[in-house]
Amino acid sequence: MEHLIEFPQLGLSFTLNRVAFNLFGKDIYWYGIIIAIGFIVASFYLSKKTVQFGYKQDTLYDLLLLCLPIAIICARLYYVIFEWEQYKDNPISALYIWNGGLAIYGGIIGSFITIYLYGKKHSLNIAELLDIASCGIIIGQIFGRWGNFVNAEAFGGETSLPWGMSIDGAAPVHPTFFYESLWNLIGFIILHFCCKHRKFKGQIFLIYVAWYGFGRSIIEGLRTDSLYIPNTPIRVSQLLAFISWITACVLLFIANKNKIQTLSQIWNPTAEIESKK
Repeated sequence: MEHLIEFPQLGLSFTLNRVAFNLFGKDIYWYGIIIAIGFIVASFYLSKKTVQFGYKQDTLYDLLLLCLPIAIICARLYYVIFEWEQYKDNPISALYIWNGGLAIYGGIIGSFITIYLYGKKHSLNIAELLDIASCGIIIGQIFGRWGNFVNAEAFGGETSLPWGMSIDGAAPVHPTFFYESLWNLIGFIILHFCCKHRKFKGQIFLIYVAWYGFGRSIIEGLRTDSLYIPNTPIRVSQLLAFISWITACVLLFIANKNKIQTLSQIWNPTAEIESKK
């Protein structure tokens, strides 16, 4: 499970093992540890942000406990759907999540659906909950891509650029995991400062969707392990990223033009602005 990862033109070399250590006969992977660190950092940040937005921290903890398992299930489901060929002969293997196969877009979709349903049930402003969640999700994405680095996965095609990454002596490729992690880091900084100047509830969510969608639509085109719509040359995550980017930009334009106070007023001008917290 070891990989030699080199950046020849930068003079960097790393020998990485996917397994961090063994606990009671069970391998503990660096990928899981890195994801856990990202979750903890995001939770700490959101604990402050939740209070700033006027919500009780109990609301955050409830959502974290709901979103984490659902996000993992949806991330796996998204992957299995578009890679069904490798599971159709042994469907039970779709449950073997420890063998890898999670798609971040599935996790994001699952999280946002959970937030929507939670907000509806408790009569909370869903747009505002999405604003808060977006800041945490992008933190998780920053860390998560480094799990791909340790696993020597999620890389792009061959390149002669100075930062080209070689895996086990192969020709240098685009380190797309790093591109996306860096893009998300810049996005987090933008969201953090936009929170202080938010014009309407839901604005941070739309900025996140637009920022991530634009970056992912470009980076996904460089990758060699994309999921495709069956029997087509269309990369499903690239298509989804492009659509989400365009949609978010259009909604941001309409919202700013109409000077709304909460996202739902775009399609329902009489929507309630305030909800209980």
